Parts: sequence; structure tokens; C-alpha cells
Amino acid sequence: MSKLNDVEITRAIVDTYTKTLLDNLEVDVAVAGGGPAGLTAARELALKGHKVAVFDRKLSPGGGMWGGGMGFNEIVVQEEGKSILDELGVRAKLYSPGYYTANSVESIATLIAEACRAGVTIFNLFSVEDVMVDTDRITGVVVTSSPIEIAGLHVDPVCFSAKYVIEATGHPLEVLHKVIEKTGFTLNTPSGGIEGERSMNADMGERALAENTIEIVPGLFVAGMAANAAMGAHRMGPVFGGMLLSGKIAAEKIHTLLTET
Repeated sequence: MSKLNDVEITRAIVDTYTKTLLDNLEVDVAVAGGGPAGLTAARELALKGHKVAVFDRKLSPGGGMWGGGMGFNEIVVQEEGKSILDELGVRAKLYSPGYYTANSVESIATLIAEACRAGVTIFNLFSVEDVMVDTDRITGVVVTSSPIEIAGLHVDPVCFSAKYVIEATGHPLEVLHKVIEKTGFTLNTPSGGIEGERSMNADMGERALAENTIEIVPGLFVAGMAANAAMGAHRMGPVFGGMLLSGKIAAEKIHTLLTET
């Protein structure tokens, strides 16, 4: 084994990461939140040739899928969701008619890996704290280091421009709350604001996700649980088929818009 140089190891990390960072300052699509919906959307868009960056505030992207239901690391998907797991190569087993189970760790680990292989750049430990705006649309995201945010340090953030942004932060709607607070934009919702998440009803929540995956203000799409929370639909719990499908729908809609311009 050849002798290792400590400084050269550091140089390799800093140099490679800096090049990746600079290369992603302008992307086609920026995804806030690396859960199942955000990662699915990112992978689908990258496979279609678009430049995509995902920003996730945690050390390990993946959202709530890691823990399955209450830490029992199994998830449930319906037939439509299983087709996406099949595409990823995740093993899903028939439990009863219409219900498939899959190991949550295998599912989300595979989705993360396949997103990276498709060309998605994932920035973990990055929190989206604001959006960039032009006069009438969202034009990118403003991010800070999650450890800096947690420490409460007064350090200025940095910006990444994007033709489209996907709000996929789930229940908290972190990006959309900033849009409401700071931009004055009216949302594409019944009230023009955030309708709020309703209590658990897996069937109604899953069915609502497809129609709720929309461009909620110009330049900003909502996907996954963020879509239902924005539009006033029900939460679904550890059923993840709708989350995967929502990501795919968001990607299809954005791809159409990107190819039209």
C-alpha cells in the first residue's frame, strides 16, 4: 500500500467539493427536501437530461421513509407505488390484495443511490432558508449550513439559481411559509394561502396527492406531503406510494415546461 499524505486527502476533499458546489450554482431544478417525493422528482428530471440539485438539512437525506411506521422499518405501497420500487430494483412483497411491503432502509437507500447515479447532486446539511425572486416568480433558493443554523450564528447564506424549485420539505412546508411571509405572492390554493394539513386518512390523502402536485406559484412546485399540507388534504402515515408518484408527476410537469421554453 502506498504512503498516504494527510494534506493531499484534505486537498482532494476540498477541491472536489468546491468544484461540485460551483458547478451547481445555476441549475434547471432545485429541490428543497430529500425525502421520497423530492428524490423521485430529482431522479426523474435528471434521467430526462436536466441539471438537478437537492438540498436536505439532515446528515442523511431520505425524510421519514427511513423509519417506516414508528420505527418499524417496513413501508407499505399500493400497486402504483410498487411500479416505481420495481423500477429502482427494490424488493416489494405482496402482503394482501392491493398492499405491498418493502424494507424502508433498502427503499430509501436505493432511491438515494439511484438519484446520484442518474446525475442528481445532493447537498446534505444544507437548509433552504429563503427563496430568490424576480418580479413575478421564484428564481432559486437561499441556503445556509444546517450546523450554522442550529447554532444560531448570524452568518449570511448563499444562493443557487434555478428555473424551477420543488418544495418537498413535507409537513413543515419550510419553503412555502417563507414565500407567504416574504414575497406577497398569492398561492394557487382555494384561499390563496396555505390551507393546512388535515388529520390521518390514508386513502383520501393518497388519492389527493396527484391533483395537489402543482405549480403553486410561478416557478415553485409542491410535491409529496408538502402538496397535501399546502392544499388542505389529509396526511397518510407510512404509506409511501403516493409520495413516489407525486415526485414523478412533479418531474413530468416540470420537464414539459422546461422543454417548451
